Amino acid sequence: MTTSSSPPAAEIGRDSGRKAAVLGYPIEHSRSPDLHRAAYRALGLRGWSYERIECRAGQLANLVAGLDDAYVGLSVTMPGKAEALAYAGEVTERARLVGSANTLVRRPTGWFADCTDIDGVTGALAAVGADFSAGGEAVVLGAGGTARPALAALAAAGAQEVVIVARDSGRAAGALELAGELSLSSRVVTFDAVGAVREALARANAVVSTVPADAAAGLAAAVDGPIRLVDAIYDPWPTPFAARVTAAGGTVVGGLVMLLNQAYRQVELFTGSPAPRAAMAAALD
Repeated sequence: MTTSSSPPAAEIGRDSGRKAAVLGYPIEHSRSPDLHRAAYRALGLRGWSYERIECRAGQLANLVAGLDDAYVGLSVTMPGKAEALAYAGEVTERARLVGSANTLVRRPTGWFADCTDIDGVTGALAAVGADFSAGGEAVVLGAGGTARPALAALAAAGAQEVVIVARDSGRAAGALELAGELSLSSRVVTFDAVGAVREALARANAVVSTVPADAAAGLAAAVDGPIRLVDAIYDPWPTPFAARVTAAGGTVVGGLVMLLNQAYRQVELFTGSPAPRAAMAAALD
């Protein structure tokens, strides 16, 4: 596997019959087809298609190897992001750093991987009005695969400290290690330490929730005032945690904003053209 810090645009032409897809499980709820199909229409790529393909844990390598040459790009959702990174022959440095890839692009030499999830969090942080120009603290709920791109985006936005809220400290070891690599000062607070969670939320410039809706529901009691929240979930919506933040006078941006912002770069990598952002945003209305 090789790394690339500045991935080139896809050199795949604009002829008809090109295919792309989103891989994952469960996959029925994915809104990625809406975004990509709108982009291809706006770019005049009339022969292009984008579909959902069920891909369970352990299946990605065989599935991708069996795709015909018409497939130029793949969006990868859970549970296949680590498998996508391992499968690719070339990866961006940021994908290697966070240990996952949500984007695979066919190259003449093989499959290329990137993690545009980082772009998704970056765009959502901007949309929620997060300001780390003077540094400051952030909170990340969860310590799994989605938390890692969130940490990378927060570091790039200028955050200096991060509190990782996890079920137990053992689960957070990988996230803590990544925070150190990103020069973020970090500490762990467990789900059951409600007082410590409340204090961390109150101090944070922004909060990023990366946990399922039901897992975050138990943390809603720790919301004791207006905060800026980016919630990675978009189905079901609103999550109990997001609803509590709204009720407390906070500002909430949901997972669809993250999905949209990560899709811009995917479209550019798949097509070699600038993403038609307005058309893609309109597709979510």
